[in-house]
Amino acid sequence: MDVRLGAALLRVPGLLCLVHAMARIGAEQEVENLSGLSTSPEKDIFVVRDNGTTCLMAEFAAKLMIPYDVSASNYVDLITEEAEIPLARGAEVRGKCGTTESELQISWLDKVYTLKLYFVKEGHNTTKRQEAVWKMNKIQFVYDSSERTYFKDAVNPGKHTANSHHLSALLTPAGKSYECQAQQTISLITSDHQRTVTLLLSEVRIQPFDISADFVFSEEHKCPVDEREQLEETLPLILGLILGLMIVITICIYHIHHKLTANQVQLPRDRSQYKHMG
Repeated sequence: MDVRLGAALLRVPGLLCLVHAMARIGAEQEVENLSGLSTSPEKDIFVVRDNGTTCLMAEFAAKLMIPYDVSASNYVDLITEEAEIPLARGAEVRGKCGTTESELQISWLDKVYTLKLYFVKEGHNTTKRQEAVWKMNKIQFVYDSSERTYFKDAVNPGKHTANSHHLSALLTPAGKSYECQAQQTISLITSDHQRTVTLLLSEVRIQPFDISADFVFSEEHKCPVDEREQLEETLPLILGLILGLMIVITICIYHIHHKLTANQVQLPRDRSQYKHMG
């Protein structure tokens, strides 16, 4: 009896440590939906905090385009409609941070819709050396077409899951945030391979790793579309400045030439007048 009691007492500290560790893990993972602070009514803001420190931040506007079938007027044929589902304000958020893997899970309308974003940090070979980068490597969207807000009279309604395939999006150098104001389109395929769900992202600013300051994004890495648009906006200005500078230089040269020629003695063109000179 004493032996059993002693063995039980020996197991108690281990159980206490396990309970304490589980409680600590639960306490360290904090998620906040700060969409109310967004200046855009369509853009949401999500923050994941680990042990009181921001470890993942995401700002973006999102909506999903989902095809579904409805009955035709003859009640025999089927017609394909498309549901446009925006990411709702006040969505329930969950998240997880790691050294090389992070994720963000967003649910709304009593978890009828759930969007999961997965991120990974890894080495990336360049022409010079291997550099650390992060990217979004997987997206999953779960929805129920029996929900009547966006699905009107859907035929054979039910739950569906759509996933990305071989995704490598938002590629960004480690230690930087990804920024892209332009709209981006990502295709998701349902598990039965019958439907293609389209995810539209815009006004994106995301950083799932290496955030150095609380609630503050690191230096941004702009997407190629934004960089091209910025170049297109600044190029006319640069060309205008160059043209203006050339005009100023031309006018200056003309005035200098005019002064130099005005100070020179004007020789008569008629040679008969040379005898009167001097």
